[in-house]
Amino acid sequence: MSGTLYLCATPIGNLGDISARCLEVFNEVDVIACEDTRRTLQLLNHFGIKKQLTSYHEHNKAEKGAVIVNMLKDGKNAALVSDAGTPAISDPGEDLVRLCIENDITVTSVPGCVAAVNALILSGLPTCRFSFEGFLSVNKRHRFEHLESVKNDTHTLIFYEAPHKLQRTLSDMLEILGNRRIALVRELTKIHEEVVRTDLEKAQSLYAENSPKGEFVIVLEGATEVETENFWDNLSVSEHIDFYINEGLKKTEAIKKVAKERGLLRHDVYNEYHKISERDKQ
Repeated sequence: MSGTLYLCATPIGNLGDISARCLEVFNEVDVIACEDTRRTLQLLNHFGIKKQLTSYHEHNKAEKGAVIVNMLKDGKNAALVSDAGTPAISDPGEDLVRLCIENDITVTSVPGCVAAVNALILSGLPTCRFSFEGFLSVNKRHRFEHLESVKNDTHTLIFYEAPHKLQRTLSDMLEILGNRRIALVRELTKIHEEVVRTDLEKAQSLYAENSPKGEFVIVLEGATEVETENFWDNLSVSEHIDFYINEGLKKTEAIKKVAKERGLLRHDVYNEYHKISERDKQ
């Protein structure tokens, strides 16, 4: 008979938030799979627990996932933890859960802290309907496409972001989504917990002057008015540019305007327009 994989939520800051059931599971399982064995070892040492640890993270998930599944097939029980909070949310644990399900292995959760939900309830923004968007891509085009896809979403939006990328993210959000209410939450459950409730314009100015520190949860107001169909929806990029040129704009200005309206990179629009132009000459 196969063992069970336990998805164990660990504290996101204050160690007092760990549940009695989580500690019980840690004591009973055969192995604990974790992102960073050093971080998890500190947690276990705090509670006087000695247990076999195995690393499972983004860079070894394919190889190590198969190893863990084989252990479970042999009847051993395993706990899965992330560095903090609930595993399998913006986390490679998602892949391990899927792999276990494909192999008919029982998966259960030991609930606890979720940074996104805690930030949401502290934000002061609507909580009845929300969309968790995770991390934005480091690739500018993909990041713009992601933001463009949620532009008209009326749900409260929740993102995770690293401090060194926060200023760029706020700038992109302001450009694509327009000014709207925002809560920036960091150091949740810790001594220096901070919730900044403001709007995107003020947040951009604030963190341009003050270097961000710590991992952030961004809670963003949803769209208050869903945009109607754009006049250019049925136009190609080239036709869209030609429309503005015919309206009196210079080509470079038309390209810049089209890129902004479509949420595309300017050089991509430029290349597309000139590719069409060269094709017409042939």
